[in-house]
Amino acid sequence: MTHHHAEGLWLPLTLAQMDFWEEFRLHPGEAVSTVAHAIELRGVADPESLVRAIKATIAETDIMALCFQLDAQGQPMQRVDPARRPRLRCLDLAGTADARDRAFALMRADVGAALDLLGQPIAAQWLVRLADGHYLWFNRSHHIAVDGYAMGLVERRCARLYDALAAGADPGQPLGGLAAYLNEEQDYRAGPRHSADGRHWAEVLAGVPRPRVLRKGSEDYPAEALSAAHDLSALRPAIIGQAQAAGLGWPDLATVICAAWAGLHLRDGSARHGRDGQGRICMPVWLPYMSRMGSVAIAVPALVVNILPLDVTLNPAEPLGEALARLGARLRQLRRHGRYRIEQIAQDCGMEPRSRFFFSPLINVLPFDEPHFPGCETARHVLSNGPGDGFNITIRGDGEARGLNLLVEADPTLTPPGDFEALAQGLPRFLAAALMPENQARPLAELAL
Repeated sequence: MTHHHAEGLWLPLTLAQMDFWEEFRLHPGEAVSTVAHAIELRGVADPESLVRAIKATIAETDIMALCFQLDAQGQPMQRVDPARRPRLRCLDLAGTADARDRAFALMRADVGAALDLLGQPIAAQWLVRLADGHYLWFNRSHHIAVDGYAMGLVERRCARLYDALAAGADPGQPLGGLAAYLNEEQDYRAGPRHSADGRHWAEVLAGVPRPRVLRKGSEDYPAEALSAAHDLSALRPAIIGQAQAAGLGWPDLATVICAAWAGLHLRDGSARHGRDGQGRICMPVWLPYMSRMGSVAIAVPALVVNILPLDVTLNPAEPLGEALARLGARLRQLRRHGRYRIEQIAQDCGMEPRSRFFFSPLINVLPFDEPHFPGCETARHVLSNGPGDGFNITIRGDGEARGLNLLVEADPTLTPPGDFEALAQGLPRFLAAALMPENQARPLAELAL
């Protein structure tokens, strides 16, 4: 089998990338899928080592050097071009009035500008000095090249290199090359596991309400989504304790609680709600799947994440604990077949070209540690994750459930603002109630009230 060598050779896009390519072509002049973080650092004792660490990270990260062109048949191709690696832009705003606000305004303006994948560099890297020891590192790319895990991978690698340069620590292993992931994905798609995974997803989608389908290019992304943020830090002891009692990791427990809440409460245009022959609630809920464990992609910055449907079936009379255990088992089964691309599932379903599933409601639990730059107070600011389709639930926290926070977002054309307010306030209350041991035997219908 021919394997890829990413640098210098023109290669086809992956299925995941093709989805974002079509979005780019069908939404010209729109900044639709820009991904950007700002890492705020206070207490930087060695600014030169920070500069060197960022530059070294850029040199290791293939996806920052991706470029695209159309072949003779008009199909997009990609390659890693070292000349496309972004140069670190250093800005010094120290002494400027409202330096921090001005820096964020500059970064948001960059995020809000449309990115031409055929003519512009795909990534940008800035380092902004706000005061002595106080910096902002701006890390921006496009979703066609990265996912959220890849962004964190790059940022944690930079922190490791800063520690090595500033304090002589072990620099660790470099980031993996894009070719390693492309080759592994090619082998998977040619092997028997791919066929078995396809049969699994055909059976799943045959048994749930048919997910809604969108015509690509018809998306009317709202200028400003409805949103509400909640600090869930107080729930940490409860979610850790209940996860241990249920035999689940805290991210899985949070996911299935939110899935149950969605099935019980979402009735608007953001969800495909139905009933089966036994009167049970049936709803597909969409979950990002990291798709990296046991793969070379664990160390490769790239677009790897998948989005898959969890078939949520609920009997309102069922005890909460039993429902969560059952959904947890379905979640584990999803993961066993999670590498099978949603774009392939769409093709298998006979979906028309330039169409895709409507990914709503979407539940995204992100248990990723923030980068730790030794000697610095570090904070990550997520400036853009790209748009969502309808109703989106995001929970962030580290691997030990510290720093838990909830973000609820909705499209106002699908979820009326008044309804959104009630839903956004009700979800954290449902989460708190579902984590109480004394509520595990209560019927779902009672908790829904």
